[in-house]
Amino acid sequence: MNSPSNDSRATGQRIEPLIFDFSSPGRIGASLPALDVPEAPLPLDFLRRAADLPLPEVAEIDVMRHFLRLSQKNHSIDTGFYPLGSCTMKYNPKVHEKAARLPGFTGLHPLQPADSAQGAMQLMFELQVYLAEISGFAAVSLQPAAGAQGELSGVLMMRNYLYDQGETQRTKILVPDSAHGTNPASTTMAGLQAVEIPSDARGNVDLGALKTQLDSIGHEVIGLMLTNPNTLGLFDENVLEVIRLVQAAGGLVYGDGANFNAILGITKPGELGFDVMHFNLHKTFTTPHGGGGPGSGPVGCSEALAPYLPGPVVAVRARNGDEEDIDLVWYMPQYSIGRVKSFAGNFGMLVRAYTYIRMLGEEGLRAVSQNAVLNANYLQARLKGAYPIPHGDRTCMHEFVAQGILEEAPTIHTMDIAKRLMDFGYHPPTVYFPLIVREALMIEPTETESRETLDGFVETLLQIKEEAIANPQLLKEAPHTTPVGRLDEVRAARELKLCATAAKPG
Repeated sequence: MNSPSNDSRATGQRIEPLIFDFSSPGRIGASLPALDVPEAPLPLDFLRRAADLPLPEVAEIDVMRHFLRLSQKNHSIDTGFYPLGSCTMKYNPKVHEKAARLPGFTGLHPLQPADSAQGAMQLMFELQVYLAEISGFAAVSLQPAAGAQGELSGVLMMRNYLYDQGETQRTKILVPDSAHGTNPASTTMAGLQAVEIPSDARGNVDLGALKTQLDSIGHEVIGLMLTNPNTLGLFDENVLEVIRLVQAAGGLVYGDGANFNAILGITKPGELGFDVMHFNLHKTFTTPHGGGGPGSGPVGCSEALAPYLPGPVVAVRARNGDEEDIDLVWYMPQYSIGRVKSFAGNFGMLVRAYTYIRMLGEEGLRAVSQNAVLNANYLQARLKGAYPIPHGDRTCMHEFVAQGILEEAPTIHTMDIAKRLMDFGYHPPTVYFPLIVREALMIEPTETESRETLDGFVETLLQIKEEAIANPQLLKEAPHTTPVGRLDEVRAARELKLCATAAKPG
């Protein structure tokens, strides 16, 4: 495993020291006012350490420069193209940040009485209505804090609904092999068993395999979790028949809305027949994404499942029976699966998504999907013939899956291509996913990138192919310009080194 050189001249990269290496005894970063009360020691019950905590002693300017330099080492959507397939890493307009930081929102406390937070609750109520309208569902809960938590909520809602109908023998969820990886995990967390359904040659759910499973275990099936468009970047051509077959067997159909960015304003899952679906606000509706969060995964559902939504949700209440005199209240649906997040979800993310919807409107939201699909098909068309594209005979949606397989360079793999992309300042696309495509290279440009950016990315991939043929070792040893070179990832996982060392500042 290579380690970075402390000599910045060797790589052209400054190796940033630890904050402790800037420390000097007596140096301070803030001047506090004199105490206006008598000094007193902490109560003994509060003391948990035998010695003082060894914090660095640094000046404010050193702290500011240190963390700014660290931030500049990260690749971000603000600094470069970020074509992660299935993740929709699109630009987050800064006006959203301004809206989320309005004092009336940031000054709220989650335990305030509802009558003192009516403005925030109105925003949440309207967002519930907007998401329901956009998706074609009867009701929405904003509770879940991430897509996977939205998934779990939906599966629990389906399970509880059917169990309340006396269908307690149903313990299985059908999951296509083109689904997101969190689907089987959510199924297992709900205490249920995932049953895989294969894809057909065109990338759709295999109807024959689905019928076979339903004929065999249909009475045990709670439902099917369908990612549509799926992780191959394809809209299932048989989606209506898939839904009909599952519901005819007494099951429900869950829609994984992680790829909603491809059909926004064009197709309403609720009108297609889906029973429940989660939205990834941190994908489709541009709230910040990455770094572990914060996310937001609201759930929409049919009228039959609405009483099972996680709560609380925001509801309208007439005062003293007067329909014109109303206020907003917290409401727990009758058969709710309960809270899945403290308080009312990730409120800052809700403000951002609300701002996005209000700014774009109906036509703008539709244009989002149209441009995302256009950009993906443009990339697919330009790369066709240079890299294998398993379903390149179909129009893709917002993303597509190529393969890092080059006949002229048989020793090269997807990982080599991804690592070489980093030398050109690009974040690599998603690699080795979906698992059903060998050497997968999953590319999602989103609607926010210009044709010039897409052309630059294509030209780089074409250059990398030429390099792979002429000098495969160049790719095998990539990246060459990053602070850390190619890692032995297996060894790094097995031999963890959690104690950092760094150069002294200078």
